[in-house]
Amino acid sequence: MQKKKFVMIQKKKKEFPYLERDISWMYFNRRILQEALRPHVPLLERMAFLGIYSNNLDEFFRVRIATQSRIAECTDKSTSRESEHAKKLLKHISKINANYVKLYEEAVHNITDELRKENIYLVNDSEVTPDQQMFIQSFYKKELNGSITPIWFSAIKYFDFENDENIYLAVKVGKENAKAATDYAFLELPINQTGRFIRLPDNDGKSYLMYLDDAIRCCLPLVFEGLGYTKFEAYAFKFTRDAEMEIDNDLRAGTLQKISKGVKSRRRGEPLRVIYDSRMPKDLLKRVLKKMDLDNLDTVISSGRYQNHKDFMKFPDCGRKDLKYPVWNPILKKELDGPESLIAKIQQKDRFIHVPYHSFDSFIRVLQEAAVSKQVTSIKITLYRLAKESKVVKALIAAARNGKKVTVVIELLARFDEASNINWSKKMQDAGVKVIFGVEGLKVHSKITHIKTKIGPDIACISTGNFHEGNARSYTDCMLMTASPRVVKDVNAVFDFIERPYSPIRFKELLVSPNEMKNKFVNLINTEIKNKKAGKPAYIKIKINHITDPIMVNKLYEASQAGVKIDLLVRGNCSLVTGIPGISDNITITGIIDRYLEHSRIFVFAAGGEEKVFIGSADWMPRNLDNRVEVITPVNDPEIKEEMKRIVEYGLNDTLQGRIVDGTGENLFRNTEEETPFRSQEALYNHYLSENEKN
Repeated sequence: MQKKKFVMIQKKKKEFPYLERDISWMYFNRRILQEALRPHVPLLERMAFLGIYSNNLDEFFRVRIATQSRIAECTDKSTSRESEHAKKLLKHISKINANYVKLYEEAVHNITDELRKENIYLVNDSEVTPDQQMFIQSFYKKELNGSITPIWFSAIKYFDFENDENIYLAVKVGKENAKAATDYAFLELPINQTGRFIRLPDNDGKSYLMYLDDAIRCCLPLVFEGLGYTKFEAYAFKFTRDAEMEIDNDLRAGTLQKISKGVKSRRRGEPLRVIYDSRMPKDLLKRVLKKMDLDNLDTVISSGRYQNHKDFMKFPDCGRKDLKYPVWNPILKKELDGPESLIAKIQQKDRFIHVPYHSFDSFIRVLQEAAVSKQVTSIKITLYRLAKESKVVKALIAAARNGKKVTVVIELLARFDEASNINWSKKMQDAGVKVIFGVEGLKVHSKITHIKTKIGPDIACISTGNFHEGNARSYTDCMLMTASPRVVKDVNAVFDFIERPYSPIRFKELLVSPNEMKNKFVNLINTEIKNKKAGKPAYIKIKINHITDPIMVNKLYEASQAGVKIDLLVRGNCSLVTGIPGISDNITITGIIDRYLEHSRIFVFAAGGEEKVFIGSADWMPRNLDNRVEVITPVNDPEIKEEMKRIVEYGLNDTLQGRIVDGTGENLFRNTEEETPFRSQEALYNHYLSENEKN
């Protein structure tokens, strides 16, 4: 049994357990790694989970660890408390990570072994046949020649221009019978050009693949051609840079500014984590690390032969669809199909879609109809992340060209999507769309659309996820489409607030941050406590991505102490610790990892027997409740309420993919005597198929 580790938050002389956000994130990422080890998961999907784990870890170090490193390095005396805390946290994370690295290497080894049993061979440079060697050299000359240029270590001071999303080979070269010293160079793998895996010719019913790393190892004489070298060694390494100082409202007021001033030594973009092949000779490793300019708080990990396994997410299937999940085609809801106006249908009755089970095309069609219909006068929408070939944006541009008044609020600080968002912004502005670039001091994270019509009521769409076709194929998100006057009026008021931030706008139906959302959630929990004490029905059921806000954490503990039953579905960060007698023994938390990424946020409160159900964009983190424009809407339609409750209930009852989240990081399964485990995502898909056939 792993010891529960958490810091204590002082409140009214009572100590409540609080698991550090970054520790809980490590536990969440481990759940993904654990999924890669499960025999019932199709083999190539297990490979993809390894890729997701690796990619997540990179981003975590690039942002969260970067922030903690800056805090730890701060020399300002007034921030010594935060600095010491950050140092301890980094140490703890480093220890956890070292354990997980071993598990990860084991998983990679196991999966590649199982692939061989399926006649898919991942061969290295020492295993290739003469024919394969000829193919690789030919591939190099046709596809890679001129794309790889070594850089001598002696020629540079630091890794200033190198991209941390890629992988590098550190190369040691020498000449036979020569007195000249050994030379040292590095080269970047051109993954964007060729992909990480090279497909070699099939032979005797067997498929052969090779890492690009190994293909280049086979071709090192060609890379250094003409220079007289005859001896070559190459070892992989990668590094992660400091991406940014994350402004997350997790620190004391003014601390952020002091840290920014107090950290003189760290430049934005400096390496803070290095992973290298454990077999790399010391003389070569010394040169790699010297160019990183690391300090004692940065992470240096010896690892296996290959790094940056995010490429496993795009591992070639070699035509073996049987080693992947069976296809679940998105369902086009019959009620949202046909020649009739979708806008008119929404005006008649609230509608919903739950992607990726339902087709996102229904929302695209609403936008396209709005773009063309002479009855529509204006469209307003918030955009956080956009697909590369965004049908959403194309519809908005068409609307503007058709003379509609189109207003788009686009968040330029959507992490790692900034370039795409800027590109689309220019295209929209050129087409006559009014583009608003967020709100100063606040990130616009809400997912809302307002469509104004000449005939009948205006409509609004409120979603838990981005208006993004790519996300809608792999993220579970719910969207409410409504003509409810009070809700629609509030949605329009959110756009007014964005254009006039910090203006005193009151929302009657919606929960909007940073205005009143936190207070309204606190009031909803207080009502459950009050009702429990009065003997009325009292419970809380929530599906959410993250819970780390101390006020909300404490409020849930308070409700648990009052006897309120609390069932939570939390995908990611969770600072609650369950099973503490007298504090959290009425709280259960489940985390689901499956073929789709759980992303919807659904809130169910007993409300004394008159259940209240809400959906929206906000998690319970300081950034969502205090530092972002977020929107949560009530769900009033009885049928849709039941569907939202069904999503939560199915998740809570998931015995195949649901793991216990209790603050230990063990991620155990719930004990069940059922012969057939229950899988919520499969059950939901089958339910929607059945419902669609009835209509």
